[in-house]
Amino acid sequence: MIGSGIAGLSFALQVADHGTVTILTKSDADDTNTRWAQGGIAAVTNPNDSFECHVEDTLVAGAGLCHRDAVEVLVHEGPSAIRSLVEWGVQFTRVGGRTSGPFDLHREGGHATARILHASDITGAEIERALLVAVRQHPKIRLVENRLALELVTPHFLTSSSDQPLACYGAYVLDPETGHVETHLAPNTVLCTGGVGQVYQHTINPAIATGDGIAMAWRAGARIANMEFIQFHPTMLYDPGRPTFLVSEAVRGAGAILRDSKGRAFMQDEHPLKDLAPRDIVARAIDRTMKKLGDPCVFLDLSHLPAGEAERKFPTIYARCLEAGVRMDKDPVPVAPSAHYLCGGIDADLYGQTSIRGLYAVGECAHTGVHGANRLASNSLLEAVVFSHRAAQHAMTHGIAGIDPSLVKSWDREGTNVHREEVVIRHELDSVRRLMWDYVGIVRATERLRLARRHLAVVLAEVESFYKRTVITPSLLELRNVARTASLIVESALRRRESRGLHSTIDWPKTLPKASDTVLRHRV
Repeated sequence: MIGSGIAGLSFALQVADHGTVTILTKSDADDTNTRWAQGGIAAVTNPNDSFECHVEDTLVAGAGLCHRDAVEVLVHEGPSAIRSLVEWGVQFTRVGGRTSGPFDLHREGGHATARILHASDITGAEIERALLVAVRQHPKIRLVENRLALELVTPHFLTSSSDQPLACYGAYVLDPETGHVETHLAPNTVLCTGGVGQVYQHTINPAIATGDGIAMAWRAGARIANMEFIQFHPTMLYDPGRPTFLVSEAVRGAGAILRDSKGRAFMQDEHPLKDLAPRDIVARAIDRTMKKLGDPCVFLDLSHLPAGEAERKFPTIYARCLEAGVRMDKDPVPVAPSAHYLCGGIDADLYGQTSIRGLYAVGECAHTGVHGANRLASNSLLEAVVFSHRAAQHAMTHGIAGIDPSLVKSWDREGTNVHREEVVIRHELDSVRRLMWDYVGIVRATERLRLARRHLAVVLAEVESFYKRTVITPSLLELRNVARTASLIVESALRRRESRGLHSTIDWPKTLPKASDTVLRHRV
């Protein structure tokens, strides 16, 4: 298993009683997108809520592109996923601050009712904490930190591959301290590698979110779907010069109002749900407002809330705003959109199976069809748990036969040299991230996309040439994956000749009457 966020840890805990599990993670085990999730996890746990309502909210937010069967699986199996998290030690906030009883539920954009379970305003950190404790205590789970996956072991890497069907037998993995490339073989390989935020210049994602799993799966020949749908979170704290910080959508759920620099509450003219409209609509409205007024940000206004409520409900956010010189309960909070979440990814079925036998994909790196063209707030953590459970059930009964290790080629370093030009790698990475922000952002145009494709083709050619003749380093590997992931986003965006959900283009402003997925595949 590759990845140690909520998807990977959930999968490991599900299958560990039936066999041994190795979790490989590229940094420290808790350095994941999961840890930074503030808002919470959506599920039907309130008697006044219903499965039908959660399904409908998800379908509406997904702009006609959700797979209904996947959404129904997500919603109907959601309460069971919550019970598993609680059994593993996750401590969600309860009504009145008690340790038992009803959950304290938030409401976020696109939800018709309050159904967001949370742990104060550090939900992801609490989930990551609890699952890591459970994983580290399990005798059959081996957690290996600071390992970077290079390539999936497919027939291409066997000594004789002519009669072998496309299957995955494990992965080649770099130990950055020694430079040694390890070969990890298994009857089932699970990609839980998270998101792609670092493809963009401005992102709330941690540094590890470089699209590694998606790039590896594409090189191996897996189907990749709907990469054009990048969710830009509407409200990143605008505090130049400091690390990026997300101001949770739950803040708007608690009553915060978006205003422009003139004090106008502009969302009232954009959508019936106003400030709680789906994220794609809010992000575009903010982008349009900023461009119209020439401002670098807009503002969240909480001054009308009861005294002390902002600090009580959002202590972490309140403290971070104070560091920026802003008191949430008195001062307008400056915010701007930032790359946040990928709604596409490695095409996977309702059991996490990809188009490559023996390879599963779960979590943000996977495209299950749940999110469609725009993710409903707080559905992502739920998707990770629900589909990791399903992938675990399938893997325990449908694992492929293991490969004879003697048939797997050792990693070939012959003819490679140590490079001493880290500045070149950094420059290329920065150029890709700036290009994606400027040309493949919230609102797109065909000519800009074509320019991005041409530039990325040059970068990819240079990177591949450099990769083949150079000893691999983490920075080189991440550049390779970022460039490939960026190229997949651009190619998918060019193929979608309409505006739908998170993909908005001035050249194709209308939405087609029939929705379809954008599917890419690299023929190996």
